Amino acid sequence: MTRSIQDVARLAGVSSRTLRHYDQIGLLPPSGNGPGGLRHYDAAAVRRLQRILLLRDLGLPLTDIGRVLDEQADEAGALRRHLDQLRDEQDRLARQIASVERTVTAIEKGEQLMAEDMLDGFDHTQYEQEVTERWGADAYAKSDAWWRGLGPEKQKEWQARTRELGEAWGRAAQSGIDPTSDEAQALAARHAEWLGGIPGTPGSERDRPTKEYLVGLAEMYVADPRFAKNYGGTEGATFVRDALVAYAERNL
Repeated sequence: MTRSIQDVARLAGVSSRTLRHYDQIGLLPPSGNGPGGLRHYDAAAVRRLQRILLLRDLGLPLTDIGRVLDEQADEAGALRRHLDQLRDEQDRLARQIASVERTVTAIEKGEQLMAEDMLDGFDHTQYEQEVTERWGADAYAKSDAWWRGLGPEKQKEWQARTRELGEAWGRAAQSGIDPTSDEAQALAARHAEWLGGIPGTPGSERDRPTKEYLVGLAEMYVADPRFAKNYGGTEGATFVRDALVAYAERNL
């Protein structure tokens, strides 16, 4: 039994465009094609998609996901490891929920609450290992020191700048303009400048990221929901990725 691309996209919560992109880069070829070239997916393809989505949620870029899938011949064993990671994330979220609930209750009752109770489950260094593995300990140390050194006011300014950039991307994506248009490329230039202002970013010594870093990060915007949500989900993140890749090809 096979399912159509529209059916699989609906069940997975992704767009048909995303599945076609996965096919184009060799990550998830369809099991076959029906009338008019309509893609169909069998049970094995759906299982592969499940693993792609799990790895994407863990933050791996698409270029790495294919390699990981090819190396993990033991499908059941790989899924067991994913399950352990999902349970760890479930535990972290449960701690955050309980922490926020305690804070709300304390506010409503006018009670004092220890900082340890309010911040349980919230760790600003939780991505240290991930960043270190991807870009090196020096990159993490520099960016972490820079962020701490900004101070509360400058941190708020940076966060406001980040939100403004994200909102501009969202408006551009919703307008339906081409990612290679002048408007989209101007946003891509702003984005590259924004990244280049963060010490530790590869290429930051030149005030703009390297081509490899920008393209890899652009792929991560689509692959990792933590990033994609900043641009309105997968569709918006896909627009951002396409614009940044075009910018990198032309300018870096």
